[in-house]
Amino acid sequence: MKPTVPPVPTADDDFRPARWLRNHHLQSMLASTAWRRGRLLRQAAALTAAAREVLLDCGAGVRLQCFISTPPHSARASVVLLHGWEGSADALYMLSLARQLFEQRFEVVRLNLRDHGETHHLNRELFHSCRLPEVVGAVAALQRLLGHRPLQLVGFSLGGNFMLRVAAQAGAAGLKLAQVVAVSPVLDPVATLAALQRGMPGYERYFVRKWLRSLRKKQAAWPDTYDFAQLARLRDLKLMTAELVRCHTDFPTLEDYLHGYAITGERLAQLEVPSRILTSLDDPIIPANGLTQLARPPALSLTVTRYGGHCGFFDDLRGPTWIERRILALLGAGTAQALPGGDEAAAELHETS
Repeated sequence: MKPTVPPVPTADDDFRPARWLRNHHLQSMLASTAWRRGRLLRQAAALTAAAREVLLDCGAGVRLQCFISTPPHSARASVVLLHGWEGSADALYMLSLARQLFEQRFEVVRLNLRDHGETHHLNRELFHSCRLPEVVGAVAALQRLLGHRPLQLVGFSLGGNFMLRVAAQAGAAGLKLAQVVAVSPVLDPVATLAALQRGMPGYERYFVRKWLRSLRKKQAAWPDTYDFAQLARLRDLKLMTAELVRCHTDFPTLEDYLHGYAITGERLAQLEVPSRILTSLDDPIIPANGLTQLARPPALSLTVTRYGGHCGFFDDLRGPTWIERRILALLGAGTAQALPGGDEAAAELHETS
């Protein structure tokens, strides 16, 4: 299927930030910096108090951690949130959206990828971005745990990339998915790596620092298996990734690995789950040209904004962001859509977990 969508704003783009908020670097940094942590933690107190840690059996001996928050009364459909690379279930953008969904009586699952958050001890092998089967397995495990109801999936950055790939395999994996929303998803990892290295230096330093912190945790959890001293000396994302591929994967080259988790080309051609990509033209990490390389099955919709940066979309510094309001609308917040069984279904979930 030949992609036809040019990288221009779409007709449903209604994101209009103030002029001083239009800088793409500012938007991107606002999404992850700690300036709003205290306020968000206070707002999310009910969500986190209700959260139950669950270790999911994802098949092949792999365990992934998630936190499930079920409203006290009848719940709406279950929503699974997935963070970006070197983020976690407790990332600010995850907590911010999760608490709003919880307040709207959605059952919220915050999933951690392997070796993210405090999970480095759960699985011996290292995380890499082609570990799709275990994320499919995690969604399947959640499907069983949550009563085989259709799930709604929301992912950010690499998490959005994973969720779209999960959706593309939903039929073969027997998953019941209502819809997928992917915010600023990684499209072409080759282009993303190049953008990180050629763009503002702070981005590469940020991810190198977070990755090294994660690798130190992995080495501490498995001291007889890992020694990342040589990799840590590289301090270059491309060289570090190439070393990881060479030493810890079966991919013959760095390029093979990067192409392994691209969603461009025909990767989404057979997508049947209703899915929407929300992204911006000025994303400094995900080049918008990748949008022209996507297959365009009928199930896939795009919302492309002129501004927003990477996972930013702030039009106000205090209230919900534009992207959060859009996701809430897409998931049906404000409509009377309780789970079948009402309070009984919620009680049954508590018993099974």
